[in-house]
Order: sequence, then structure tokens, then C-alpha cells
Amino acid sequence: MVVNKFKAIREYELNMTQIELAKILGVHSSTISGWENRKDWIPIKRLIEFANLFNYSLDYIFGLVPKNVLFDKIQINLPTLARNLKTLRIMNNMTQEQVAEKLKTNQNNYTHYETGINIIPTSFLYDLTKVYKPFSIDELFNRKRIK
Repeated sequence: MVVNKFKAIREYELNMTQIELAKILGVHSSTISGWENRKDWIPIKRLIEFANLFNYSLDYIFGLVPKNVLFDKIQINLPTLARNLKTLRIMNNMTQEQVAEKLKTNQNNYTHYETGINIIPTSFLYDLTKVYKPFSIDELFNRKRIK
């Protein structure tokens, strides 16, 4: 699960306390604790901020790949993200209703992600890793690898 890798990165790779990371991200340390103890999902915008600040792949943070690969910074572009979500769904021969059911949401909510009205939440991104194989969250956000 995404929070397990997040905590391991903070503790073992960045050698940082919750308080230190909280100051950098501009949140309270109890917020970091909530993310790491699965009380709360990390908002996707905060996760992207973390990935950009410390040069981490979202696929690595989510535990989809064993090694961190460097990518360019994530720029949230809702129309591109929406188009990529729709393309991914079509490539997997699924309807919006089927994807929404897998995400345990309603089709109307999912439609908002595919039309760029709302950004897809972190929890749904995590669930999409179970729906689509292979699946790259970094590619979904149109990140380019740094060579």
C-alpha cells in the first residue's frame, strides 16, 4: 500500500522524522502520522509535492516498482490526466461503470475524473493499480524519464 512505502522512504532513505517532513510540506506532524498509520490517505497533490521535492517516482512510492527511477517534475494537467484515464480504460475494454464499480464509487464520480472536472484521489489511483495491468501512475501523469 502506498503509505507503507511513503514511511519507509521518509525513515530509511531520507532519514527524516515526521516533524522534519511536516515542516517541509507545511503540515502538522500528526498529519504525517495519519498518512503513515493509514488513518488518512495522502492527498494526491501532497503526494505529488513530495515526489517532486525529493525526486521520487510515484510508481516507486506506491510500491509498483522495486527501484526509484528519476522522472521530470509532475505538472498536474487535468485534461491530459483525464484523456490518459479514458485511454487506459478503453485499452482495457472496460466501461466507466465497470471501473467505477471496481473503485467502489459511482459512475458519475468516475466520469468527473475522465472529463477533467476533478483530479482522481490517491485511494482510487492505488485501486487502479489492481484493476489495470501493467499500470504506471507516472505515465498516467505524462512524466518523462530523466536519462
